[in-house]
Amino acid sequence: MEEKADASESDAADPDPFPEPSRAPLGLIRRPSVPPPARKRYRRQPSFSLAGLAILVSSLIAATPVWAGALEQVRRTGRLLYGSDMEGGGPYAYPDPGSPRGVTGFEVELMRLLAGDLGAVPVFSQGQWDKLLQVLDSGRIDLVINGYEWTEPRARDYLATRPYYVYQLQVMVRRGSAVRCWADLKRPRPDGGRWTVGVLVGSAAETFARENGGSSVEVVRFDGATDAMTAVQNGQYDVTLQDLPAARFYAARFPGLESVGPPESHGYYVIFVRQQDAALRDALDKSLAGLIASGALRMLYERYGIWTEAQNELARFTGPIQPVASQQEPRGWPLVRHYGSRLLDAARVTVTLSVTSMPLAMVLGLFIAIGRLYGPTPVRILLSGYVELIRGTPLMLQLFVLFYLLKLPPWVAGIAGLAINYSAYEAEIYRAGLQAIPAGQMEAALALGMSRAMALRRVIVPQAVRIVIPPVTNDFIALFKDTSVCSVITLVELTKEYSILANSTGGAIEFALAAATLYMVMSVPLSWFSRWSERRLGISSAKGGAWA
Repeated sequence: MEEKADASESDAADPDPFPEPSRAPLGLIRRPSVPPPARKRYRRQPSFSLAGLAILVSSLIAATPVWAGALEQVRRTGRLLYGSDMEGGGPYAYPDPGSPRGVTGFEVELMRLLAGDLGAVPVFSQGQWDKLLQVLDSGRIDLVINGYEWTEPRARDYLATRPYYVYQLQVMVRRGSAVRCWADLKRPRPDGGRWTVGVLVGSAAETFARENGGSSVEVVRFDGATDAMTAVQNGQYDVTLQDLPAARFYAARFPGLESVGPPESHGYYVIFVRQQDAALRDALDKSLAGLIASGALRMLYERYGIWTEAQNELARFTGPIQPVASQQEPRGWPLVRHYGSRLLDAARVTVTLSVTSMPLAMVLGLFIAIGRLYGPTPVRILLSGYVELIRGTPLMLQLFVLFYLLKLPPWVAGIAGLAINYSAYEAEIYRAGLQAIPAGQMEAALALGMSRAMALRRVIVPQAVRIVIPPVTNDFIALFKDTSVCSVITLVELTKEYSILANSTGGAIEFALAAATLYMVMSVPLSWFSRWSERRLGISSAKGGAWA
C-alpha cells in the first residue's frame, strides 16, 4: 500500500497526459482519487491555441502602423538609398581619387544636399545603368539618379521629379577627322560605307542617333560612355555622341578626341521614384527648388565645369514635367509582336555566335587535350598553363583584351573570345574522355603496327568522343547563354536586346518571357540531338565497331 500511495502522490505532482497502461491485476486497479488527464481535454487545447493565436495576430496587425511609403521609411531610418552606376563614370558618380572606397561626382554631392533636407544620410547603391529602374521596382532602393533622361515611357511607369539638369549631346571624333558636326554624318561616307556612331545603350544619345542619323549612320551601343570614347580614339569607330557633361569631364583623359560642332538635342535629367512614393517625389521637388533658388545648384555645377546657359531653364519649372497626351504603347502580346523583329534579329546574333565559336572550341580543346596527354614535356607545360590561364580569368576580361587592346572587329573578337574561353573547358572534358579509354587499347593498336598518331585517330579519339558527348552538349547549351557577355563589345544579342526593350518600353515581364522562350527554342533541340547521338553511337558500338 505504501508503494501505491507513493505512486499516487507522484501522479498528482506530475500528471502524465498519456499514462502507460498499468500491469497490475484487474482486481487491484482502482479509480484514482483525482480525475485523469483525459485525452478530450488535450484535444481541446489546439482549438484554444488557434483562437489565442488569431487574437494575438489581430492585435499585432492593429498595433502595426500603416506603411506610409519611402519618405516615412527614410525619416524613420535616417538613410536615403539611391541607385547609380559608377561604370558610367564622371562627372555623375565615380570612385573618389582621394578615398579609394568612396564615391564622388556631382550627383553624389547633389544627393548629400537633398538627403540633408530630409534629415537623412545618402547611401550609394551600385547597379548596372540600364537595370537601375528594375532595381527600383524590387524595393531595394528609394530612388534612381544617374543621368536618367525624362522620357514618356519612363514617366508612364515611374514618378519623376522636376529636372535637376538640362542636358545636350556633344559630337566627339578622333582628331583630324573629316566630321566637323552632326550634319556631316548625313552625307555618305567617302568610301561608300556608313558612319559608325558609338552611344551609351538605352540613352537619349542612342534615340537621337537612330532618329536623326538616316541611312548613312550605323548606331553602335556600348555599356559605358568611356568604352565608346576608347573605341573611337582607337579608330574602330568614327564618332561617339555623348551627353555634354561626360564629354567635358573626359576631354583631358582622351587627348586623341575632340568635340566638334554645336551641342545637339535638348532634354532633362530627373530623379525617378516608384509610383506609390509621391510624398518622396514632392519632398525632393521642394529641396531642388530651394537649391535652384539659392544658387547652390549652380555653384555645384560650376565646380564640375558642367554649368551651361541652358541651366537657366531650371528655374522656370514649378513641378514635374507634364507628359504630352499620347497614345499608350500596347502591353502584353501586342507589345512583343510590335518589337518581335528586333528580338528575332538578336536571336540570330546569338545563334551565329554559338554555332561558329563552339565547333572551334571543340576542335581546339581536342588538340589541347591530346597535347597535354601525349605531347612532349614543354608542350604539356605550355598547354597546362594555357588551360589554367583561360579558366582562371573571366570571359568579359578576355573579350576586352581582344576588342580594345588587340582592336579586333566585334564579330571576330566575339567568336574568338568564346572559342578560346570554351576551348579550355572542352580540353578538360576531352582529357577525361581520353583517360577513360583503357591503356590496353593503345598498346593493342601499336602491336598491330599502327603509329601513335594513327592509333589516336582510329582507336582512341573515336571512343573518347562518344564518352564526352553529354558534357560537351551541356557546354554548348551554356554557350548560348554566355553569348550575352558579348554585349560589352557592342554585339547586341538576345539578352541585351531584351534589356534595351524592357528599359525603353517598360515591358520587362513580356520581353523576359519572350527571350526565355527563344532561348528554350534554341537549346532544347540540342538536348534532343544529344540523346539521339548517344543512342545511335551506343547501338553502333554494340554492333561491332562502327569506329573501327
